[in-house]
Amino acid sequence: MNSKEIRARFKSYFERNGHKIVPSSSMIVKGDPTLMFTNAGMNQFKDIFLGIRKPESLRVADSQKCLRVSGKHNDLEDVGHDTYHHTMFEMLGNWSFGDYFKEDAIRLAWNLLTEEYGIDKNRLYVTVFGGDPKENLDIDHEAENFWLKYVPKDRIIYGSKKDNFWEMGDQGPCGPCSEIHIDLRDDDERAKVAGAELVNKDNPQVIEIWNLVFIQYNRKADGTLEPLPQKHIDTGMGFERLCAVLQGKKSNYDTDIFQTIIGEISKISGKKYGQDNKTDIALRVVADHLRAVSFAIADGQLPSNNKAGYVIRRILRRAVRYAYSFLDIKTPFMYKLVDTLVDLMGDSFPELVSQKTLVEKVINEEETVFLRTLERGLRMLDTEMDKLKSEGKTEISGVQAFLLYDTYGFPLDLTELIAREKGYTVNKPDFDAEMAKQKERARNAAEVNTDDWVIVDEADCEFTGYDSLRENASILRYRKVVQKNETLYHIVFDRTPFYAEKGGQVGDKGVIVDGEKRIPIINTIEEHNLRIHVT
Repeated sequence: MNSKEIRARFKSYFERNGHKIVPSSSMIVKGDPTLMFTNAGMNQFKDIFLGIRKPESLRVADSQKCLRVSGKHNDLEDVGHDTYHHTMFEMLGNWSFGDYFKEDAIRLAWNLLTEEYGIDKNRLYVTVFGGDPKENLDIDHEAENFWLKYVPKDRIIYGSKKDNFWEMGDQGPCGPCSEIHIDLRDDDERAKVAGAELVNKDNPQVIEIWNLVFIQYNRKADGTLEPLPQKHIDTGMGFERLCAVLQGKKSNYDTDIFQTIIGEISKISGKKYGQDNKTDIALRVVADHLRAVSFAIADGQLPSNNKAGYVIRRILRRAVRYAYSFLDIKTPFMYKLVDTLVDLMGDSFPELVSQKTLVEKVINEEETVFLRTLERGLRMLDTEMDKLKSEGKTEISGVQAFLLYDTYGFPLDLTELIAREKGYTVNKPDFDAEMAKQKERARNAAEVNTDDWVIVDEADCEFTGYDSLRENASILRYRKVVQKNETLYHIVFDRTPFYAEKGGQVGDKGVIVDGEKRIPIINTIEEHNLRIHVT
């Protein structure tokens, strides 16, 4: 089955079993201060679990697009380097709001996997909550007994509170959960070590594919638990992992979801997948990040320097840098892949189709802007690392990392990534300190009181900077500028070699010399076509 068939079969199965199929909600969360992005399938039903609104249907199912690149759910650093981490992913899920509970949730899940999808029952293991004496919670024997209808006792593993007790937050609905794991190892490996011994042990071939959450308690403000009057079911199954299982692949990136996109990247770059590790990582990163950025833009989040927009810009710039360094792609190209993504996923996510032109335009513009500074930034970083090497040091200063961020648009995690590849670290506390200073400067600049101009002469200002680095000049006009913590002056001269700040370029700095006095010019800005020296 290809990915479209797998997704369609999931939806049709639950529809036949009385579930209303609902569309995925936006990946960009609005109106919820606790979330920036949708990071789980249950997000759109949060108000139902909290009792704020009533469900339109007691049984629903969907495929929810999710993004995990910030907060405690942050997979960004692992993306591309292993076989299963992603930024954007789909979560298949079914929910019951006070309707069926553990027995039917277990039956529906088992029958879908083993009968509808035909997965080998002998490769499946399940976990149940093993209890917690501190909470006065017993083993979830109820779920265990229902599972015994389908699997032998030695395939049921008791899990800890960390692995098998789900909570929405410090307060609110919560309950035990039961995971379904699959052993994808070769038969000879399975014969040596039982899969039950590797469940939840970070083995890349013994993995969880579905989590069934039984919401039956309410966590009160004092930390105690009380039974809910209505019990709910909340399940989540990773679509990409499911596709790998059903397509006989040991890597999510070997499924048609990603190989279709990777094939197009290979055509553009001339680099084939499967021949070089660094190239393969880059191909996986670009394929993954294209999906995340495209869906975010289609959902209305444009790249920017703030909050959610900054996260999207970080993801896109990370992809551009991988392509530049390892795929030898020096021109905008990711926007050309949007067509392939729309063909692959547009049937299930119509917003991709309707917003295709916008997505292409925004990605193209973002690539173009970053590529202008990427080469210079990489060159500066290489120079700094060579200098550190000669000094026997391995830590890049926070000041240098901030300069890369402020001047060349390198997010800190991108600088850390490049440094890590070459055996260096970055002083993050110093970077944070530089960032704090910039924010303080911005706050100061926002509180400005400007006096009227004092006119000395009505002549125009002549720029001589293309031919000279110094000039004899006279003051034409000046004014006092009082900011939060300091007093500055805007001064206009009749002649100046200083190039002004405009169009994204940084204004020149220098000095005013008057006899024995040397007064620093801290920036040169352009206002109403006048070059104004701020000192």
